[in-house]
Amino acid sequence: MQVLYTAQVTSVGGRSGHVTSSDGALDIDLVPPPVLGGPGKPGVNPEQLFAAGYAACFSGAMAYVAAQQKVVPGEITINSSVDIGPRDNAPGFTVGVTLDVTVEKLDQSAAEKLVHDAHEVCPYSNATRGNIDVKLIAHSALALQS
Repeated sequence: MQVLYTAQVTSVGGRSGHVTSSDGALDIDLVPPPVLGGPGKPGVNPEQLFAAGYAACFSGAMAYVAAQQKVVPGEITINSSVDIGPRDNAPGFTVGVTLDVTVEKLDQSAAEKLVHDAHEVCPYSNATRGNIDVKLIAHSALALQS
């Protein structure tokens, strides 16, 4: 792989700790949700960070594919959900992802194709493929307006 960029983040203290990026742009305390033993106070957790990263990366992949295909999708909105729970029939935990994508200016068929094609090139999709469940849902904003 030819490296184009490297993100560097330091985590101290795990789920109840602190993360800082090497450039200082990310500097936050982590707080697990109450269901995972957290104190119930506001804060960010790793699943939220993963959901945000995947959604942003997937949107970028959609823009890349749209440019390659010479289509104009308009605004792309992604509601990303990351679930965490115990693995079936194995020790440890796993995550699952749902990307619920709304494409402003494409019809339903074109929106579905763009989401499918972006899933083939998105770095997060490629990293998780075959490892976790990823559910993709595509919507045309045009269809939602009618």
